[in-house]
Amino acid sequence: MISALEALESLREGNKRFASDTRDRDSLRSTIRRAELTTGQKPFAIILGCSDSRVPAEIVFDQGLGDLFVIRVAGNIVAPSQVGSVEFAVDQFGTPLVVVLGHSHCGAVTATLDDLRQPTENQSQNIRSIVHRIRPSVEALVRADVIKDRDELIEHAVRANVRASVNQLRHGSEILEQMVISGKLLIVGAEYSLETGVVDFFEGMPDAR
Repeated sequence: MISALEALESLREGNKRFASDTRDRDSLRSTIRRAELTTGQKPFAIILGCSDSRVPAEIVFDQGLGDLFVIRVAGNIVAPSQVGSVEFAVDQFGTPLVVVLGHSHCGAVTATLDDLRQPTENQSQNIRSIVHRIRPSVEALVRADVIKDRDELIEHAVRANVRASVNQLRHGSEILEQMVISGKLLIVGAEYSLETGVVDFFEGMPDAR
């Protein structure tokens, strides 16, 4: 298994190919690779991303079958099932890198901001459970009422939500926390731009050497 930093670089390079429309043809071939994977898998990165149809992790990072262990949920929130999925991949496959991937104009984050300003009475309990998990990370932004521009507020809220999810993964599981402390696991946050196709890694990044 490659190191966390090598995995991070592979994601960076893959995203560069995607954003510049120079995708690797090998990542698109599936017949031979599919046969190889019938006996096991060794994904080099775990991606906890939003369910938004415009942000498919394998395509955004130009990776193929068996390369990524992808967990998708609206608003890239962290609930027990997501924590358990990350723990499973780390334990079973030795995957050294977790990326929490948010994206610009996130509908779940926007819905949470709207709910904070004007609560929705008829919202389903299931949708509300997502809003309630996002709410603590963005509530301070709304209450401060410093950012007047709606688009700018959403941009800051998306990043705040990613940071909160990164923090929850690092400290919401004793297993993951100990692996981070020991240097066996790296958990970082990132944001995908719908406009440019570029992923910006910004939370929990290792210091430049």
